[in-house]
Amino acid sequence: MVLLSAAAVRARCAIVSEAVCRGETRHFRLVPARLDEAARRVVDITRRRYPDLNVPLHSRWRHFTAGGVDRADLIAPGAGEAETARARIDAAAVSALLDAGAGPGWHYHEAETDQVFSRSEGLAVASIRAMQAGIFSADPANPWRADAEALVELTPEKLGRAFQHTAGNQILGLEGRTQLMRRLGSVCASSACLFGAPARLGGIYDHLSARGMVLPAGELLGILLQAFGAIWPCGISLGGVPLGDCGRHSAVPDDRLVPFHKLCQWLAYSLVEPLQAAGLRISELDGLTGLAEYRNGGLFLDCGIIKPRDPGILRRPLDALSEPVVEWRALTVSLLDHLAVLVRQHLDMSPEEFPLAKVLEGGSWAAGREIAFERRPDGSPPLTIISDGTLF
Repeated sequence: MVLLSAAAVRARCAIVSEAVCRGETRHFRLVPARLDEAARRVVDITRRRYPDLNVPLHSRWRHFTAGGVDRADLIAPGAGEAETARARIDAAAVSALLDAGAGPGWHYHEAETDQVFSRSEGLAVASIRAMQAGIFSADPANPWRADAEALVELTPEKLGRAFQHTAGNQILGLEGRTQLMRRLGSVCASSACLFGAPARLGGIYDHLSARGMVLPAGELLGILLQAFGAIWPCGISLGGVPLGDCGRHSAVPDDRLVPFHKLCQWLAYSLVEPLQAAGLRISELDGLTGLAEYRNGGLFLDCGIIKPRDPGILRRPLDALSEPVVEWRALTVSLLDHLAVLVRQHLDMSPEEFPLAKVLEGGSWAAGREIAFERRPDGSPPLTIISDGTLF
């Protein structure tokens, strides 16, 4: 299925972006002259965050170190190389797939450090502490697992307790997140060739390592998209194949479909480090795309590169699958590729030295958050998206 690939994300987003450039779409226009301003902002924050320019890859592992605590060291203490890889894949997969917007009012208090986190860092810390408590494991003696048997039995009450969801501290889309985890467990249980027996998310390590020691990032994403296609609730499919994070836009001929695969690409980025630590080399990282989510997309809106044709769109809630949101996300993917070129020019680095994953981490995501707080006291994105906790 061609749409289950990063290449399809790039190609379909380019179709929408080119239509916007020609003035043929209804929702946004582009001001390309302002892209260098965004690049300079990204370079500035990259230099502040990583003065030596030794920028790690954009992945869930960065959020696991929120507040200066390296929680990766907690995972599967004393385990061998292969089991450590499986456990880290378990942790990354659960956390990445739970990483849709939590809402501006939710926070997580980490009892172990007495620190409070919100948004993506809060979700990361909450998920790894939930795994430490064993809520995703079917083996009480071994909490560092994400087993199909435990995932399919997960309830909103159990997940809500782990994420400190209360009347005064509500996380968006708790029911949707729970259902996503339950579907994840079902898919895992039905695919022994990928996830082993008894089935666990980290079992995919054995499948991937058996393919050889070099794995292109695009191939890794393709495996994840094929494996997890059935977990997404949006219902868009083609020829009976679920397409996951995919929308429709009238600028695209024929089927009008525009794939993004944000959470699966986020997961692919997040599996690079545990797989490489176990001896696999993930090649061609720029085969993945930038992530079509509200920090990257918010950067382009707040910098005035993407301009709404109707300013009222900034004041009303939008469905995540509506055409304005699809158009915004498509522009985000395409603009991130252009932004990466400018950032590298400013830093005098090559694509090999500074791949897109480092531009994102340095980078565009942090710059999107910073400008959001400059423009709005609560740091909310410039567009209000109705979320069920399963998309972005």
